[in-house]
Amino acid sequence: MSTHQLNQTLEHLFRNEYGKIVALLTNKYGTSFLEQIEDAAQDTFLKAMQVWGYKSIPDNPTAWLFRVAQNRLIDILRRDKKSDLVGNKPFSIEKGKKESEIVLEDALEDSQLNMIFACCHPALSQEYQIILSLKLMGGFSNKELADALLKKEETIAKSFTRAKKQFREKVQFLQIPVQMGLQSRLFQVLRIIYLLFSEGYAATTGAQLLKRDICYEALRLALLLRKNRYCSHPNLEALIALMCFHASRFDARLDKEGSLVSLEHHDRSLYNQELIRIGIHHLENAGTADKNPSSYHLEAARSYYHCIAKTFQQTDWKSILYLYDVQLRIQYTPMLALNRIVPFAKVQGSEKGLEELQKVAKNNDFDTTGLFFAIKATLLLESKSLKKYNSTLQKAIDLTENELMKEHLRKKLKK
Repeated sequence: MSTHQLNQTLEHLFRNEYGKIVALLTNKYGTSFLEQIEDAAQDTFLKAMQVWGYKSIPDNPTAWLFRVAQNRLIDILRRDKKSDLVGNKPFSIEKGKKESEIVLEDALEDSQLNMIFACCHPALSQEYQIILSLKLMGGFSNKELADALLKKEETIAKSFTRAKKQFREKVQFLQIPVQMGLQSRLFQVLRIIYLLFSEGYAATTGAQLLKRDICYEALRLALLLRKNRYCSHPNLEALIALMCFHASRFDARLDKEGSLVSLEHHDRSLYNQELIRIGIHHLENAGTADKNPSSYHLEAARSYYHCIAKTFQQTDWKSILYLYDVQLRIQYTPMLALNRIVPFAKVQGSEKGLEELQKVAKNNDFDTTGLFFAIKATLLLESKSLKKYNSTLQKAIDLTENELMKEHLRKKLKK
């Protein structure tokens, strides 16, 4: 295996396995040893990079990573125990088992459910809940979290340190709360899963636009919640539908060379019809007794219209615009208002779209938002106002941090 392939495999495994390893070990040893567990997990991935570089990747990499991480943790705990850093909690390791015989599925599901609800413990602030969940469960870097939460990287690092301290002091052991407590935390858990999926679906930084493994991990966690009867809720069904509709278009978003394909030029034969059917099933199950849809319902419905349109021109833009308007009345955000401009211009025309864009910009600061200038450049082109097109598109390129999106915009500039 080449170094490039090995790095790609490790990155994929890190995304998929880091949260699992941390959850398994924290479930077993308790939150008191969270720092040591993180150190052990990180050391394990470094060791994997060294060992797998000259040996083949084991048949059961999860079991290998868990065994090595657990052994490393025990070493660390033994070392720290000498300096009285360890409490009285005993620890042990199972002996006599081969990696290929280790079945972790049930333990994994229990540990990850326990972990995500523990991260959303009401004793922690919402910000700490999000940071802990995305760092410990999703393996997010400080940079990725800073982009997702619109904060400085340094601020995230400090917040994570403080959040872990509170986590150790106030949570202690992982367990799913009983019925009432569980339902009260469910909305925050759903928000975190949504954030996880969003970062994977439209990566804000790096050389990838789409991180499928993060998206599928978010979908897997949501389906895991669904197994617990106390988690049954219309918002969970709507969130699963939303993720299925978005995921159904993965193959059409990138071409064979890995370049971004805009929605207008999607090859719709690549849309995954099975995922669309599953999404429809969950959306049909997402009915609310009070008839008040959540933001997940509205976003899922918008994505549904994109999925079922035979062509870009046949998209039901009026319904999509209506859904944006409803959501903005319920929960206004500047980015939602900005994204609404696209269906608005499709319904009302690009010139009126430009006027609407200026209205939105008066009430919000989009000076450093690449998407604002990308939408504006598109509307300038469509309305044949070419005088400011190039400079506006260049501004969008300068402000966009994702390399794949930058390249997509550069190609438009060259045309």
